[in-house]
Amino acid sequence: MSIAVDAREREIYRVTLIGSAVNAVLIVLKFIAGIFGKSSAMIADAVHSLSDFITDVIVLVFVKIAGKPRDKGHDYGHGKFETFATMIIGLLLSLAGVGLLANGIDLVIKSCNGHTLERPTMLALVIAVVSILSKEWLYRFTAAKGREVNSQAVVANAWHHRSDAISSAGTLVGVAGAMFLGDSWRILDPVAAIVVSLFIIKSGYDIMKPSVNELLESSLPEAQETEIRQLVLGVPGIISVHNLRTRRIGNGIAVDMHAKMDGSISLTEAHSRASAAEMAIRGRFGANAIINIHMEPVTDRGSSARK
Repeated sequence: MSIAVDAREREIYRVTLIGSAVNAVLIVLKFIAGIFGKSSAMIADAVHSLSDFITDVIVLVFVKIAGKPRDKGHDYGHGKFETFATMIIGLLLSLAGVGLLANGIDLVIKSCNGHTLERPTMLALVIAVVSILSKEWLYRFTAAKGREVNSQAVVANAWHHRSDAISSAGTLVGVAGAMFLGDSWRILDPVAAIVVSLFIIKSGYDIMKPSVNELLESSLPEAQETEIRQLVLGVPGIISVHNLRTRRIGNGIAVDMHAKMDGSISLTEAHSRASAAEMAIRGRFGANAIINIHMEPVTDRGSSARK
């Protein structure tokens, strides 16, 4: 394993372990605040934080596997284990949102049927503020590191932190309303939980969608394919590119194409041009990009590039 890969894994572990430590503390505080602070919304928020903790574990396990070099059974490496982890994070996020939604609806129905909800205490209010501040900081820290190491799973985990901050904000509104606006306004707690749960479900969907597309071998965006063509055509001696096929593998990409060159040049020269094209692509999309270029002779220099 290269030094660069080792450094990437260490950074992912470090940021994920920091998130796990913060989540572990918040889980305990939220459950305490929910039980002794008489806030069902805070208990639901604690469950959401627990799902964050679970996703941290998933990232640690799957990124370790994804960082393994290719072997006999995985010619294209293990990058899609990280994609799979990202999909699981999105799924768990959506399930957490569904759970919060169901709990909020149940409390609203009970309130409408005459059941008086308990008045939350100041403990729940304070912990909600602590959760918002700590999770927003954790989101910014984790997202920045995820982009730095080019890890979809880490960035997805950062959004899970952001969703927890949003959940806590909704909890704060509900708790504050129930505390200071009187008995008839205690329904604000579950109503806020319902609204927040919808945002959480949407966030989970947004995280899952690109991962599902990758697992289904979707092509790279058209803009990136156009950029790849331009990089290759920028190599002197490569006349046109066609049969371009692309896909993403974890934090890297795979590219297959046919490159047309003057048929009168030597095989050595043709190989040199193909290697230059590979270097150009890797310089833009990462050293772990998997590139296959089929060289074709051409005598008509007016041939146009086509996919």
